[in-house]
Amino acid sequence: MRTAALARVAAVALPAVQAAPAVTVLPAVRRRLLPGLHGLGAPDRVALTFDDGPDPESTPHFLDVLAAHRARATFFVLGAMLRDHPDLGRRLVAAGHEVALHGWAHDNLLLRGPAGTIHDLRRAYELVADVTGTPPKFLRPPYGVLTAATLLAARRLGLRPVLWSCWGRDWTATATADTVRHRVLAGLRGGGTVLLHDSSHAAAPGAWRAGLGALPGILAECRRRGWHIGPLATHGLPAS
Repeated sequence: MRTAALARVAAVALPAVQAAPAVTVLPAVRRRLLPGLHGLGAPDRVALTFDDGPDPESTPHFLDVLAAHRARATFFVLGAMLRDHPDLGRRLVAAGHEVALHGWAHDNLLLRGPAGTIHDLRRAYELVADVTGTPPKFLRPPYGVLTAATLLAARRLGLRPVLWSCWGRDWTATATADTVRHRVLAGLRGGGTVLLHDSSHAAAPGAWRAGLGALPGILAECRRRGWHIGPLATHGLPAS
């Protein structure tokens, strides 16, 4: 009887523990309690980040714009995409950008068991290190959803989870360059971290063009406001 009772308690408690960190998907929670996770760094800097690549259809266009504006960024790559396009991953590094980890596939990790989560993050980590020659330092899970297993894997691999302080909703079918630029700049403050997408792998087909069209205006306005644009590695995040 006692064993059965403990099993029932565990059946309720373990899923709750696994899901508890997902509360940080709420921007107000992490902004107030976890500024590093929110991506808040030095007030004279802005971290520029991209998710879901590398994608040969779209990522090279983002690289061209960043090169034209002499800006560097952090690219949170998917292991499955990097496996299929390793040369593009190496091109990111050669261009001076930082490669970070977005997971293996674009799965909500709340729906992935702890063992599967740890396995997928480890193989993605090892692939990034092998392809780029540098182990990744940062992790952003798909949809920004953290779980207990994700945090455990991050700790084991020496990864720091970082989400974002503003985004452009550039993955939607109705996004345009104007809506993305307006949304990003309306929410951006010095020290913020911008989330855009260099691929439509998990978005409406072709949605990446809205983010690409918004990028020059975002870069120009950041510089007009006196903010230095760069990757997370130079963003001055507070100690975790």
